[in-house]
Amino acid sequence: MNDYYVYMMASSNNNALYVGMTNDIKRRYVEHASGLIPGFTQKYKIHKLVYLECFAEVNDAIAREKQIKGWSRAKKNVLVNGQNPLWNDLMLGEI
Repeated sequence: MNDYYVYMMASSNNNALYVGMTNDIKRRYVEHASGLIPGFTQKYKIHKLVYLECFAEVNDAIAREKQIKGWSRAKKNVLVNGQNPLWNDLMLGEI
């Protein structure tokens, strides 16, 4: 059985947020943190994992990702603050 993750990455100053979904959070984190993949996360230097949810079903993860992406920045901030009030990088020491 696979696990699926919905996550939020932030820039170092927490001004920019990225919401995504993956089945391999460590690989995806490295891809974002390395800055080697062109696009939004590279442009805005989004390198730290600040929020993470795990799902057993891919469709549940996809639905949750879409839900969070539709939220205002303020609502996303509340979600992160509930799990990670200091906005620490959740992957530090994990990889």
